[in-house]
Amino acid sequence: MPDWAKDSDGHWMLAYTGTIAFIVDKQQVKEGERPKSWHDLEKGTYTVAIGAVATAAQAACGVLAAAIAYKGDESDIEPGLQLFTKLAQQNRLSLANPTVESLEEGEIAVGVLWDFNALSYRSHIDTRRFEVLIPSDGSVTSGYATVINKYAKHPNAAKLAREFILSDAGQVNLAQGHARPIRADHVKLPPEVEAKLLSNEQYAAAQPIKDAAAWESTLRKLPLLWQEQVVSKTK
Repeated sequence: MPDWAKDSDGHWMLAYTGTIAFIVDKQQVKEGERPKSWHDLEKGTYTVAIGAVATAAQAACGVLAAAIAYKGDESDIEPGLQLFTKLAQQNRLSLANPTVESLEEGEIAVGVLWDFNALSYRSHIDTRRFEVLIPSDGSVTSGYATVINKYAKHPNAAKLAREFILSDAGQVNLAQGHARPIRADHVKLPPEVEAKLLSNEQYAAAQPIKDAAAWESTLRKLPLLWQEQVVSKTK
């Protein structure tokens, strides 16, 4: 994780992480066609939704995750753009946001989401209907930091809140909401809470953003690239 995820003493202040995942509607995608990887996604016949790449961090990281699976990186997302361009040309790319409502209505067969969003949506709609998984050929993990405003009127109260979030009880509380706590490898989660998360093995091919500066530069270019290369190809 980058240095901005640390406090002034160099300590990690991340509360939980998110990793780009697939949510698959098993009512729409037959068992033999359900994607386990980005390469599987390329060969399918179903509709895929990633959301507003130009404005949403989740969607932008989805493009980066796809790029990584095809040997790209933070400074080279062209492989990811090529995948989504192909989906657009096949009339398989939905420009709708993968939300609880759109998934529940069956408007999206496969959505690209943070794992905690996908797991939460599945729980809200029907755990039997949806499968959630981390693509086996590459994904991106991002951290969500706790922040204390330097002008906070009650900074000690904020410090106590952070202390709770990073405590065993606070980390279990995050997991109950399907977020993968930053101390997941060091906290014993109750079985019923652990069942709300994906297994550790699912994250074998996931990696953090390794070059934050390069990714920030790419993010500034991404909206135009997405519009010109992908959206323009939708039918």
